[in-house]
Amino acid sequence: MNQAIQLPDPWSMPLEQIDVSDTRLYEQDAWRPYFARLREEAPVHYRSESPFGPFWSVSRFEDIVAVDSNPQDFSSEPTIIIGDLGDDIPFEMFIAMDPPKHDVQRRAVQPVVAPQNLAQLEGLIRSRVTDILDNLPLDEEFDWVERVSINLTTQMLATLFDFPFEERSKLTYWSDIAAAAPEMTGGDVSREERVAGLTECLETFTRIWHERKGREEGFDLISLLQRDPHTADMVDRPMEFLGNLALLIVGGNDTTRNSITGGVLALNQNPAEYHKLRADHSLIPNMVSEIIRWQTPLAHMRRTAARDLEFHGQQIKKGDKVVMWYISGNRDETVIDRADEFIIDRPNARKHVSFGFGVHRCMGNRLAEMQLRILWEEIMQRFSFVEVVGATERVESNFVRGYTKLPVKLHAL
Repeated sequence: MNQAIQLPDPWSMPLEQIDVSDTRLYEQDAWRPYFARLREEAPVHYRSESPFGPFWSVSRFEDIVAVDSNPQDFSSEPTIIIGDLGDDIPFEMFIAMDPPKHDVQRRAVQPVVAPQNLAQLEGLIRSRVTDILDNLPLDEEFDWVERVSINLTTQMLATLFDFPFEERSKLTYWSDIAAAAPEMTGGDVSREERVAGLTECLETFTRIWHERKGREEGFDLISLLQRDPHTADMVDRPMEFLGNLALLIVGGNDTTRNSITGGVLALNQNPAEYHKLRADHSLIPNMVSEIIRWQTPLAHMRRTAARDLEFHGQQIKKGDKVVMWYISGNRDETVIDRADEFIIDRPNARKHVSFGFGVHRCMGNRLAEMQLRILWEEIMQRFSFVEVVGATERVESNFVRGYTKLPVKLHAL
């Protein structure tokens, strides 16, 4: 933990010294004023030195949309995180590809989150939520992250992959290490651990692929990849197979998992909003969008300039890293009224950048929203208060805005 180190005052330090890639800002939840200054004084800001090399920060809502919607000038290749991928596991994934290759691979797995499939999943999700909540203790401290957030999302991941249910904790682990190397996002996972874990992930899914080969039915992600002619041989391109596995595991896990925790924290920090929710459960769908905005589960996405260009008066060179800080765009007061406040009946709550824009907009956004909606519907049927009773512990990362611990107590209706 980095809490003992005092962070500099963002308003008094020289503008060029602001480094929003510093993981301490997120681990200590101290990032807001740094981005407030960038949005005000340097919405396209250059940092010449960082642990991740030089990079541009794009911090305003409309500018993020402009970059995200322009893959011709701002390429997703070679990676969408601020740090570079090492040579140890040079995997490829469709989120880090540009059209047309991106479109073909995304299309292969898109049916898993088609409306018809989501409708079929709703009953299963509700039964799992009910089982998890009914087995939680009342008036007794426990860790919400472990017992609810991780538990629910890992069960869902196992379903999407048709993964052996009793081994589902492996999915959580692979998700946690996929982009957690210090040189990638400032995490604390060693190169050796990451290589060993992701090698196990590839070997496991390669075995599953061959076991499932030729199966006509099944709407799991592996079967969908096998049935699409553009991805039917992906298992023979192991780094591409592993990259897309990592993408689908992280995408199916982090957004929902950390929003499940973030929602509990937000309601505790804003008791008037919790009171609104108790009085009117019909606010839950709108609240879910507000939770996802307020939490912003992935703090940034990176692009790489495909040519020399001018953007907001700044000269960006071909090959420069351009980082869209979704976490800042979701606090942009010029677009979102009272953006730093958590307001569950906020008008137009779906207007946020947490899911991205353009061709890379989050494929599973409706599934994430559905899981959160069902969870809060069932919470409100059982408990008057999910009370935070201890210190929140956060992930050490400038990419995943997540939690490692949230001590809570449940109070009955």
